[in-house]
Amino acid sequence: MELKGNWNYPTSIRFGAGRIRELPEACRSLGMYRPLLVTDAGLAKLPMVTDTVRLCTEAGLACVVYSNVQANPVADNVMYGVATYQAGGHDGVIAFGGGSALDVGKAVGLMVGQARPLFDFEDREDWYTRVNAAGIAPIIAVPTTAGTGSEVGRVSVILDEETHVKKIIFHPKMQPAVVISDPELSVGLPARITAATGMDALAHCLEAYCAPGFHPMADGIALEGMRLVREWLPIAVRDGKNIIARAHMLAAASMGATAFQKGLGAIHSLSHPVGAIHNAHHGETNGVVMPYVLVFNRPAIEDKLTRIARYLGLPDPGFQAVLDWVIALRKEIGIPNTLADLGVRESDLDRLTPMAVNDPSTGGNPRPAGDAEMRQMFTKAIRGDLS
Repeated sequence: MELKGNWNYPTSIRFGAGRIRELPEACRSLGMYRPLLVTDAGLAKLPMVTDTVRLCTEAGLACVVYSNVQANPVADNVMYGVATYQAGGHDGVIAFGGGSALDVGKAVGLMVGQARPLFDFEDREDWYTRVNAAGIAPIIAVPTTAGTGSEVGRVSVILDEETHVKKIIFHPKMQPAVVISDPELSVGLPARITAATGMDALAHCLEAYCAPGFHPMADGIALEGMRLVREWLPIAVRDGKNIIARAHMLAAASMGATAFQKGLGAIHSLSHPVGAIHNAHHGETNGVVMPYVLVFNRPAIEDKLTRIARYLGLPDPGFQAVLDWVIALRKEIGIPNTLADLGVRESDLDRLTPMAVNDPSTGGNPRPAGDAEMRQMFTKAIRGDLS
């Protein structure tokens, strides 16, 4: 079976090996002739970016690269991009890379037509209505990692350096109009980043499935996304040139981000502040805290995890089967066991705990989680206590 297709769920996706060659035509279809390609500094030095720029240039597009993008991006990464966009007279954004580059690219596309500050568009109440929707630039997303699924999302996660809080910027038109999902672009991804981003995709599917509420479409997508992770993530980590494994993981990442419109939970609530304070990789942190959050949520999700275990074909289907699989998967692909392994200490908890409680993901957790519960999960994740 050829792993290629055109999907319109939730946006227009051109999926398959070699489809990066369709980028110039996709740009023209959106009226983009002077695109700003937003990526990170590391990727900007690699052939995949220089080849993509040359592809656009040879097709008559005046493509320029902006690469002032850091892991756990901050507002300045966005606003310098806006200044570059405006100074160059650009007419659209190509968001190219992993989750950080995609988030910054989408936020640049949002902010080029706004008069208010970036954090005025945080995903709170009806703040998205403050956006001048007509000023949002057209956006094409080209993911090069299989984790965040930001290519199909309507938000950007940006760190507020003043408060050290990751904030979610939201508007429906931030969702890219076209996604070019080419697994060949992820072939060179190092094993550690492959593992971390894969755990991010798993966390999205798992938390979406466990989130309360009625959304059978999200549940179905999340289940199949978890199956793809189970089958293909270890192979992608072990053999980074396996294009079939890369393709399935790229699909799983988009599926996770599509499913989590249903909700996320405490995995992300714990992970976001750790990333903000310790600059830890978000996917790796998700993988570290995942089993501890599952144990906390067990009274509310036991039936759901039994269904997951059956769908994944785990022996003795039940909660323990899923927990054992997660722990074994982490060991196999090299994800650390505890937050202590990432440099988190119990002395950090007075700072981290209220950030987790106030994280937007907390509302989707299957069990209520206030200060005491978040502190308990943090403590167990530091100590490696799965009791």
